Parts: sequence; C-alpha cells; structure tokens
Amino acid sequence: MKSLPLLAALLLALALPASAQVADSPPTPPQPLTSDLSSSPPDLGPRTSDLRPPPLNPEPFILERASAETAVEIPHKSTGRKIAEALRERGVSADLTIAAISTLPIVELRGAIPVGHVLLPDTDTSTRLGLDDLKRAARIYLWAVLGNMIPVPFILLLLGPVSSLCMKVPVGKRFFDWLFARTRRKTAGVEKYETLGLTVFVAIPLPVTGAWTGAMAAFLMGLTLPHAMISIFLGVLIAGVIMTTLALLGWIGAAIAGAVLLFLFVSLLANTLRK
Repeated sequence: MKSLPLLAALLLALALPASAQVADSPPTPPQPLTSDLSSSPPDLGPRTSDLRPPPLNPEPFILERASAETAVEIPHKSTGRKIAEALRERGVSADLTIAAISTLPIVELRGAIPVGHVLLPDTDTSTRLGLDDLKRAARIYLWAVLGNMIPVPFILLLLGPVSSLCMKVPVGKRFFDWLFARTRRKTAGVEKYETLGLTVFVAIPLPVTGAWTGAMAAFLMGLTLPHAMISIFLGVLIAGVIMTTLALLGWIGAAIAGAVLLFLFVSLLANTLRK
C-alpha cells in the first residue's frame, strides 16, 4: 500500500513537463479570408449561361434553286447504243456493228439506223444535207437493211421444226403457246390482207413491229418462203427509208414519214375496196 502514493507521484512528475511545453508554445495565427476569396472558385461544371441555346439567325436560310445553266445533263443511252459501244470497244467496225444491232429482236433496223448516225457522224457541218450526208446515210441504210434481213429466212425455215420439238416439253409448250398467241394479237389485221398487210406491218417502225414479228406472222399464216421474204423485204426497205429521213431531217423527216405511212394505208384501203 505504501507503493501506491509513490507510483502516483511518479506519473504526475512525467505529465507536468509535456503539459508545460504545450502551454509555452505560441498560438497559431488565423489564416486571412481575403486570400481564399481572391482565388478562383473551383470548377463545378458548365454555368447556367453556358447552357442557353445560341441566338437565332434573323435571316432565313434559303436553298439555291437549280437552274438550266447549272444543271448537269445525264445522257440516256438506248439498248442499241450500249451494244454498239460494247462492240466498238472490242474492235468491231462501225459497219458490222450497225448490221449486228439490226439483227437483234426488238431493236432491229429502227434502232440500228439512229445508232449508225452516231457511229458515223457528220464531219462536214457546213451543209444541212449535202452529198456527204447522203453517202453516209446510204451506207448506214444498206448495212441496217442487210442486218435486219439476216434472221428472217432462219425464222421462216426453223421456227416450225424448233417449235414442234420444244413443245414436247411442258416449259417449251408454254413458251411457244405464249409466243404464238402474242404474235396473233399483234398481227390480227395482217392475215386479212396477206402480202400488203404484212408489208405495212413490217414497214411501221414501232416496238411491236418489224422483221422478227413479221416472220413469225408469215409462219403462222402459212405463207410460202418466197412470198414471205418479198413482203418482209419490202417492209424493211420502207422502214429504213422512214428512219433515215427521221435521222437526217428531224421534224421534216417525221412529216415525210407520216406522208409515206398515209400513202401506204391509202393503198391498202384502195386494194380492199377493189376486192
């Protein structure tokens, strides 16, 4: 028990120097507030003023309209023109290209002659219709007529055997039934007038007419090979004259072509009245 007061006195002696040192140290001066206020505030994100939408432009935005001067012309190329360019790229001559296009169905002579005038353009523009124009037109005309007549004898001679053979198959029978029915619809008035009707039908340069359809019509009518060849050849010659006048003379050529067609129909009517 005597040791307790001695232990308490020892602890008190150790604590007094530490407390005295703390009491003797000078107090820390307070930090001035002006330095904190003068410094820039921390970045807390966009301000309210920055979130406001930009002011509207008082002048309306007007799109500039396209004009004829600024428009870009995109030329349209016909099927015959595309085929002609492909053949010319492969080194085929202009004459053979005209004949090849004229042999094709649908395109035929009515598409070959305009393409021929593109492949063989007018080199002398000083004259509207000079001797060089006539020579160039005659050259195109002959090759187009020749090309258009090439498939005609093959159609007349081979359509019967080929159709009979193919119609043994269901797919072939459906195809030729459709083809013959379509040809009969397109040439309904040809059978009545036979040679003259077939010639006029081939002579009219329209998409549903021409040597191909005329040859199939001649086969369905049962015309002989010489009879059909003469009728179709006359029609191709007349169609070539019409397309050549259109290519050379424009609207004047259209008037001439109309007069030729009118003359053909008057002749057809006169022949009918005689019967």
